[in-house]
Amino acid sequence: MKHTISVLVENHFGVLAHVAGLFSARGFNIDSLAVGETQDPSVSRMTIIVHGDDQVVEQIIKQLDKLVDVIKVEDITQDDIIERELVLIKVKASAETRGDVMQIVNTFRAKIVDVNPQSLSIEATGGESKVDAMLELLRPLGLIEVVRTGLIAMARRKQLEVPSKEGPAKKKSSRAPSTKKKGTV
Repeated sequence: MKHTISVLVENHFGVLAHVAGLFSARGFNIDSLAVGETQDPSVSRMTIIVHGDDQVVEQIIKQLDKLVDVIKVEDITQDDIIERELVLIKVKASAETRGDVMQIVNTFRAKIVDVNPQSLSIEATGGESKVDAMLELLRPLGLIEVVRTGLIAMARRKQLEVPSKEGPAKKKSSRAPSTKKKGTV
């Protein structure tokens, strides 16, 4: 079963490696991983997509929650969620096939972001099934390159809250505070 895990982490060097290492150490493949700052620049949000049985994923979530740099972790698979992915696609486009490519682009409400004599570059956003369907239609025309961000997701009706500096304290750690430089995950 596909699981969508949302993780709030402290935004500093090495956190991504710790989280990915936890999955790797348990022989678990990450299908998709997207990371970015939240409304609080000291906190990043990871959206992790994995396939696995519920009990194994539950154990991984418990292990994630034990990591010092993890503020909050939640499996939002069963929630009513909004999920999107960004994809850049470079497709062959001769004078004869440009019309077909443009029709597909319009159908999927995507946009052409670069044009050259041999190809068109397309930007599209949407759910995983929309992106997959668009790629399937473009494949016979000649895909040159595809770059996907991976899914990002959030629950529609509830919020994975970022603790405020004045609000409830972040998770306590038995380790000394990190002296690592703040910046990127």
